[in-house]
Amino acid sequence: MQVASGGGGRLTFYGSETAKHDGEIHLSAPLLWSLEQPNLYTLVTELRSGGSLVDRFETRFGIRTIRFDPAQGFFLNGKPVKLLGTCNHQDHAGVGTGIPDRLHYWRVEQVKAMGSNAWRSAHNPPAEVFLNACDELGMLVLDETRQNSSSEEAVDELTRMVRRDRNHPSVILWSVGNEEPHQGTARGATISHELLEVIQSLDPTRPVTQAFDQHFGEGATRVVDVVGFNYRTDQMPAYHARFPNQPIIGTETGSTVSTRGEYFNDPKRHYVRAYDTEHPWWATTAEEWWKIVGNAPYIAGGFVWTGFDYRGEPTPYLDFPSTTSQFGLMDLCGFPKDNYWYYRAWWRPEPMLHLFPHWNWTGREGQPIDVWAYADCDSVELFVNGRSVGAKQMERFGHVAWSVPFQPGRIEAVALRGGRQIARAVRETTGPAAAVQLTANRLRIAGDGRDLSVISTAIVDSKGRVVPTSDHRVSFSLSGAGRLIGVGNGNPTSLEPDKATFRNGFNGLAQALVQSDGHVGPIDFSASAQGLRPGRIRLLAL
Repeated sequence: MQVASGGGGRLTFYGSETAKHDGEIHLSAPLLWSLEQPNLYTLVTELRSGGSLVDRFETRFGIRTIRFDPAQGFFLNGKPVKLLGTCNHQDHAGVGTGIPDRLHYWRVEQVKAMGSNAWRSAHNPPAEVFLNACDELGMLVLDETRQNSSSEEAVDELTRMVRRDRNHPSVILWSVGNEEPHQGTARGATISHELLEVIQSLDPTRPVTQAFDQHFGEGATRVVDVVGFNYRTDQMPAYHARFPNQPIIGTETGSTVSTRGEYFNDPKRHYVRAYDTEHPWWATTAEEWWKIVGNAPYIAGGFVWTGFDYRGEPTPYLDFPSTTSQFGLMDLCGFPKDNYWYYRAWWRPEPMLHLFPHWNWTGREGQPIDVWAYADCDSVELFVNGRSVGAKQMERFGHVAWSVPFQPGRIEAVALRGGRQIARAVRETTGPAAAVQLTANRLRIAGDGRDLSVISTAIVDSKGRVVPTSDHRVSFSLSGAGRLIGVGNGNPTSLEPDKATFRNGFNGLAQALVQSDGHVGPIDFSASAQGLRPGRIRLLAL
């Protein structure tokens, strides 16, 4: 539906000359772009010569206002919004950096489901289709260039990034650097100032930030509009007191390392317990940073390092066979780790309770197991095989914990608020693996050769419960109008090929990416493992 028109004019030029025309189109009572209602418009520009159409270009955009206030944080359309962000590399199991368009959407959906509303591209401009996904789904973006340099190459890269991305309403901040060696020097200040001027000449509507890990109050920190803190969250209150007129944000925060489904440190296998306890010396836990930022209205928000695990920078184990980082709130496949649910508890208003670990501890009978729970509530009571082991008060932005001698059976937690039960969670000792269970995020996909479905593979017992210690090798087969483009399991030490028709389950789970092949029709996908009932699912390419 056309909602406005105008801005036309006549241009006259010859040969290789260029000409510029400025026009105005007035749109009355526009629908604003917001996180909840990401309304978008399309500007259609046509160039005619002698009455004939010679060129046509469509520009999608959204209408919204943004403001970073040094005392009250970030505002979207005049309303305060805490930036609940994650940093992410462009990397996914099965496909690496060559992420198909639909998978970008899926990844944004996963962090949005957690309660996140912001994404930092780390540390390079993101794919344009990723920005399209953020525009459509309602996700704010910190858009970052790679080189903090005033060289011709770096300025050209920055210029092209801003020109390409400036009409995306999801983009709210430009970043010109990350932990640069010269960040605290006069040279660093000069470089960042020059880059800021380049941005302002192309887009005066958004502020500029830079991610710093030292020299706060020096060098480029005094040049950029919004100061980004990498991990020095505890220094933010003092900086704000010293420079109360400069907005601040956590550009990298809370780098807990953990292995999905593992609850004891195992240096031999390079696995890290999935409680919010382990982190490099320069980082903090989720609770430590969020208790500061979540309670400080003058801090615009923060970006967790990272939303997803990624290849490279293997941490905390640097040597073979580690192949990925373990920073993610989700593993390389996007399967949530337990810390994902910490943020879900405090970043979304809907009641929920997350109880962990699993309750399959054969061989540890009678030994103490740390049991944690996350929930936005007053208190949580824990029951072991029907017997209460006590209620614990929930600190704001915290967790509750018990030490429970393992006995097979069932643990159950109940979250209370105002004396009323608002959520419950159960963990049970499962039976042996009995079947392979498949779940697709989308059963209908476009038959365009590009669209895809993300298929989760779970090893379950006879009651359909995921067996959290299973590692069966799963073989995949496919027929019809599709192709298997990649597999994964989230194991940070897995050396199995991503381009294969098999994958070992890791702590009960694996993933397959199925893409249409350019035809329409059914896609029959199956997964089998020795001694288990196979799983089957039918997709439809339209």
